[in-house]
Amino acid sequence: GVVLFPSTHYVLRAEEVLKGEGLNVNLIPVPREFSSNCGIALEFDYNNKEKVNKILQENKVEIEGIHDLL
Repeated sequence: GVVLFPSTHYVLRAEEVLKGEGLNVNLIPVPREFSSNCGIALEFDYNNKEKVNKILQENKVEIEGIHDLL
């Protein structure tokens, strides 16, 4: 999956928080099929979608959306 963010600040915060929770995440350029104000997205295992969303909400990390990468 991929998480889109409104700014680089939130991407970097999300990476820190999610890695701190033991999740494997990678910073990637925003895929062409998605539009974002920020050019960087966070890639993760889509099976962890609910956990990723919950952790980001608990840590008040603003996102634009979570999408499945096919």
